[in-house]
Amino acid sequence: MAKKPENLSFEQSLTELETIVAHLEQGEVSLDDALKQFERGIKLVRQSQAKLEQAQQKVSILLNEDDAEFVPFTVESE
Repeated sequence: MAKKPENLSFEQSLTELETIVAHLEQGEVSLDDALKQFERGIKLVRQSQAKLEQAQQKVSILLNEDDAEFVPFTVESE
């Protein structure tokens, strides 16, 4: 049984989407199977979009923290 889209990593979702697109482009699937694959693809796209938006929000929050003080990184020699 396929994992739910929300349980897949972003990379796993992209890989599965590529597979679905390849199958649909071949045109050798029945209409029912094509619809099921299309529906799965839509769910994967929506979940992937949500993950990207969450990542973007996290980056934005990290970059806008007022109390974050950045100092140059130096390597101590032995």
